[in-house]
Amino acid sequence: MEQKNPGKTSPAKGGTREERLKAALKANMARRKAQARARAAQQSAAGDAAPEQEQQNE
Repeated sequence: MEQKNPGKTSPAKGGTREERLKAALKANMARRKAQARARAAQQSAAGDAAPEQEQQNE
């Protein structure tokens, strides 16, 4: 099969490089925020359980 315009990318298809980088950065930041929220929720749940365990052991 023949390829049309080999080695060239269509700017309309993927947008400019800056637009792609901006979208990737936005997705990365959203993923990091979700991870931070999950860690905070996990730590607060673990932190809430820790004092109860200490009181039971004493």
